[in-house]
Amino acid sequence: MNITRVGVDIAKSVFHVHGVDRHEKTQWQVKLKRHEWLDMLCQRVPKGAEVGMEACASAHHWGRELQRRGYTVKLIAAQFVKPYVKSNKNDRVDAEAICEAMGRPGMRFVGIKTVKQQDIQAAHRVREELVGQRTAKANQIRGLVGEYGVIAPIGINKLRQALPQWLEDAENGLTDEFRVLLAELSNDLRHLDHRIADLDTRIEQSVKTDPAARRLLDVRGVGPLTASALAGALGDGQAFRKGRDFAASLGLTPRQHSTGGKERLLGISKRGDSYLRKLLVHGARAVIRHAKDRDDGLSQWLNALKARKHVNVVTVALANKTARIAWAIVHDEASYEPMLAASR
Repeated sequence: MNITRVGVDIAKSVFHVHGVDRHEKTQWQVKLKRHEWLDMLCQRVPKGAEVGMEACASAHHWGRELQRRGYTVKLIAAQFVKPYVKSNKNDRVDAEAICEAMGRPGMRFVGIKTVKQQDIQAAHRVREELVGQRTAKANQIRGLVGEYGVIAPIGINKLRQALPQWLEDAENGLTDEFRVLLAELSNDLRHLDHRIADLDTRIEQSVKTDPAARRLLDVRGVGPLTASALAGALGDGQAFRKGRDFAASLGLTPRQHSTGGKERLLGISKRGDSYLRKLLVHGARAVIRHAKDRDDGLSQWLNALKARKHVNVVTVALANKTARIAWAIVHDEASYEPMLAASR
């Protein structure tokens, strides 16, 4: 038996494996338990063979484990596997579809993340969830005090300032029972602020020890949070052939709907990493806001573009450019060159 390619449908406790030889003949189909599948695969599949999985939960962990054992690992986005699923969907059919998809010459694969990259992304995901909880808590406070005829000011900072004033004002119509609840809600909001501040500090410290993230800080519109997220998403930059591929993975390139030789470009695709796309767009807005007072090459490019395009189009264009510059800095291990920024 000479298995050259294996598709694995991973799950929490049961793994389905589908292996073929160089003639595309099925040589191995089996269902294995979590604690045994890796050893069984090493026994039946020669080192150097290709092993493919969908890029889902735990795929990067198993990918690293397989690489240590001498296998070539290919992770595929689930939407690229779906067209190869035959008839009814089940785990065995999924493993076969993965095996077939990874053998296509034009298939695109996902780079395997390192443990460090996953640590960085975990910190950002936790922070983003806490920010959402803080926003929900602030909105809950606004809604509850509104029932008593108290109107909350716009902005979370002003809300923080208003909370102690509401608690101390004896004539604002709030009952003693509600004041107790409001004080507890205020403590909840303060606790979320502290959690987010702690994560911000932790992320800033990690940026100081990461050479790639430190270089990214020189890019206009990139702060510690964005630099850390970019470094975590890019790794060494080898997962993307060029900067446009990285921008496309963030959904910053146009959707296309062309037919009959007539090209038609639509708005940006908004696929991929929405969190990093949001950070880049916010950073671009800050750069555009101050571009009118500067005369460097990037500011001149922005001002000229803004004169003929809507500001939202200019914002996305700058976010796209920033993503490409970030890829070049990480991939080439280069420093930021302001003179080249307008030409990339």
